[in-house]
Amino acid sequence: MLFRKKIIPVCAYCQWGTTMDETQILCVKKGVVPAESKCRKFRYDPCKRIPPKMKPLDTKKYDEVDFSL
Repeated sequence: MLFRKKIIPVCAYCQWGTTMDETQILCVKKGVVPAESKCRKFRYDPCKRIPPKMKPLDTKKYDEVDFSL
């Protein structure tokens, strides 16, 4: 859920942070910080959040008729 009310504050999702690599964030306010860290200046940016990949559809249990109009 990208827009849920209770977002865990993490620098990886913060408006002020820029991703350097998978483990480090370059923060405008604090400098280089770990991606899991947080601070008082946290402001959520939904565009930085990558949703989990969806599971592939199991088509073995469906027939041709199920996909026709």
